Amino acid sequence: MSSTIAFIGKSGSGKTTLTRAFVKLLKKKFANSSILVVDNDLTLELSDSFGIKTRNTIYGVKSGKHEYNTGIPDGMTKQEFIEWALEDIIVEIDENIDMVASWFVTPKDCTCLSTKLMRDTLSKFISRYDFVVFDCEYDLKYLNLLTDYKIDQAVIVSKCNKNDIALAAKISESSRKYVWDGQMGVVLNKIEKNKLHEAAEILNSFELNLLGYFEKYENIDEEEIINILELIYSRLNLVQKQGFED
Repeated sequence: MSSTIAFIGKSGSGKTTLTRAFVKLLKKKFANSSILVVDNDLTLELSDSFGIKTRNTIYGVKSGKHEYNTGIPDGMTKQEFIEWALEDIIVEIDENIDMVASWFVTPKDCTCLSTKLMRDTLSKFISRYDFVVFDCEYDLKYLNLLTDYKIDQAVIVSKCNKNDIALAAKISESSRKYVWDGQMGVVLNKIEKNKLHEAAEILNSFELNLLGYFEKYENIDEEEIINILELIYSRLNLVQKQGFED
């Protein structure tokens, strides 16, 4: 069973930057574990951040627009074709780290066979990895159109002003039912330290759980972000020790 985490939040909150750093944190903490990164954001910004110019997506497979790396084998059933095609769009971004991008997804009320087969295949595909990290659109509704695989932890990335925190509360409300046991919390980004107490009070007023925060710096390198995420990690509903791999 995979450990799954989804990063959600308003565009421009710093969500993709934290998702990328979190993947690198997992690599650091669990060097021998397999990690799947799913770019579920329509901008495909996460793929770009890893230097990947994504051309092939899950949508491309379903729509027939995917450019396959090899010729399509003969004699496959539709299920076998989708399984083969999904393998064809995987991009290896590091040792034991794979990425796949979704782009557009099909509404759940679509009754076509390919949609059901893709959802079933994705669930099997996800379960092969020790960790799966999703960079999502806004909330979890869009991800749930792609896959209803169990999400262990959702992290809402938000700036620290009242309007953005109020929006985080709406995101929490719309997403909670998609997360196992409601395991959800907020990471505040670009906060002035003297405003932390005020922000915490606003979070409490919305009954939001503060997982951690990043102070507002003109320049902060990725290694510093990873170090802060390592502290936040201990508060997440995810496996905590390397020994789970044994």
